[in-house]
Amino acid sequence: MTRRQKVLAAAATTVLLWGSAFPGIKAGLSAYGPGQLALLRYLFASLTMALIALVRPIGLPRLRDVPGIVALGALGFTIYHSALNYGQVTVTAGSASFLTETAPVFATLMAAFFLRERLSRIGWAGILLSFGGAALIAVGEAGGMRLEPGALLVLAAALAGAGYFTLQKGFLERYSPMEITAYAMWTGTLGMLVWAPALPAQVAAAPPQATLAVAYIGVLPGAVGYVTYAYVLSKLSVAKGTSLLYLVPLAALPIAWGWHGEVPTLMALAGGVLVLVGVAVVQRLGDAKPAPESVPDAERPEQREAVSA
Repeated sequence: MTRRQKVLAAAATTVLLWGSAFPGIKAGLSAYGPGQLALLRYLFASLTMALIALVRPIGLPRLRDVPGIVALGALGFTIYHSALNYGQVTVTAGSASFLTETAPVFATLMAAFFLRERLSRIGWAGILLSFGGAALIAVGEAGGMRLEPGALLVLAAALAGAGYFTLQKGFLERYSPMEITAYAMWTGTLGMLVWAPALPAQVAAAPPQATLAVAYIGVLPGAVGYVTYAYVLSKLSVAKGTSLLYLVPLAALPIAWGWHGEVPTLMALAGGVLVLVGVAVVQRLGDAKPAPESVPDAERPEQREAVSA
């Protein structure tokens, strides 16, 4: 496979897996508390990463990188998943979907400020077009859009996710996608242990299908999805990489239809079309042209002719 084909395959895998995570979270919340769901999910994910590490051993991180890795774990796992799960208790699926899709916008802004990444004007237009499409999908979902108090938690999750993607980009220059994902996931799961006291009783009382749903979103969208997305982010700019996340709610529509019987509305389908167009614009035309370098006066053609005269 060519590099482009590998990136496309990794992106498609991530989008499909993360699209299936939202219906899985809904199934898990039927039997688990929000914090316990996050913890159990990433216990499954962390175990999966440990098993993979036995086959493909990874070394220890550099000591100077440990504080940043702890921050990665807190942002991308402890804060993001705890806040998202608690927010989804009171926020409709449509509202949660819309608010989480602010993460690519925040990440693009953070990358411009901290990483000096540049996105063309038409690239920004593509971001906003996809954002508008995500809004239509959210409005068209069951329950529509209502900004309950829990919306602030979902928005906090989006900010934490944006921070995770932006901070991770620098680490991907020194670590493989597998390594940095494992380090961040393990430290982030440790932060979720505050939810551990109530977990054994909930596991004992939960129906098997709810626990299987949590295991699924831990092993595949959790472990595998984060590794494949880290690979995508290692090959693309933050703006281009995170713009692909707008495809996640689009992928979630048919999965939710098959899993929970939620039939997508015409408005949601129209939003999906906008998402596809916007993502295509960012991927094709998002790169900003480098600023022309200033040429010293002495090196300009007319100046050289004057000097030679």
